[in-house]
Amino acid sequence: MDEEIKLVSVIIPVYNEADSLPDLKDRLLKALNALSLPYEIILVDDGSKDNSLDILTRYAKEDSHIHVIEFNRNYGQHAAVFAGLKHASGDVVITMDADLQNPPEEIHKLLSKIKEGYEVVGSFRENRQDSLFRKIASRIINYIISRNLNVSIKDYGCMLRAYRRPVVDAICASKETSTFIPALADTFAKRIIEIPVAHEERKKGTSKYNLIKLIKLQFDLMAGFSVFPLRVINFIGFIIALLGIGSAIVLLALRILFGSEWAVSGVFTLFAILFFFVGLQFIAIGVIGEYVSRIYTDVRQRPRYIVKKVYSREENAK
Repeated sequence: MDEEIKLVSVIIPVYNEADSLPDLKDRLLKALNALSLPYEIILVDDGSKDNSLDILTRYAKEDSHIHVIEFNRNYGQHAAVFAGLKHASGDVVITMDADLQNPPEEIHKLLSKIKEGYEVVGSFRENRQDSLFRKIASRIINYIISRNLNVSIKDYGCMLRAYRRPVVDAICASKETSTFIPALADTFAKRIIEIPVAHEERKKGTSKYNLIKLIKLQFDLMAGFSVFPLRVINFIGFIIALLGIGSAIVLLALRILFGSEWAVSGVFTLFAILFFFVGLQFIAIGVIGEYVSRIYTDVRQRPRYIVKKVYSREENAK
């Protein structure tokens, strides 16, 4: 099956990537022109503090294929991708990063699989050029997502992905504020495939994902796509209750057999056990609180982002 592609939309979130943008534009345009397909490029400025926006608006004036969405402040990568999906007109949508670690020259591989009838085409990075910490954290996250969604995917962290229009429409219809788009897309698709792509070392700028953001991403995945942690808490609570009842019976029997003096000698052990159980309770409250806080956030129904302005050659001509 070879399905026709009418328009390709490429979405790229941008945050403080001024140094990478000239190379990104040149390589991306060259790769897309080689496809001989109609295309549009949607660059979302996620509240950059350098001169990224100035560069992007200049590109929008020069090339009718390029559209720029400006946020009023920084909302994060996935909010920027959501904005791009809302603005995209293509029947196939490509997402990628602006740092050129995802080579634009690999886009044709994704489109060839889309033409075969796949709804979502993911990619995993061969010879990944990242630190050991990033690789380990990525493996843990990928394992958790795959187990929760029952989809065997190696690399959810790679943003170089392709989506068919029905999947994009389903994503845009989702109302939750905090989510992880690659995992969300897989919940709406039937035919999913993952292909190997090249991965390049970041040559300019610095990574925007630090330890804190990776931890936040993990909470988004945990609370957004699984109730498994709540079930674990219930199981642990049941086990602790049984242990507590058993310990009470044993202590009562020993007190009867050896008298009250024996009970005093074990007071520090009891304190240690108590502190352990109290610690588990705090962890359980924290996990439950994570779910409740997301319910609270979604119930308020505040917008994921605020678009300050959209730039394109057509808009400038008006």
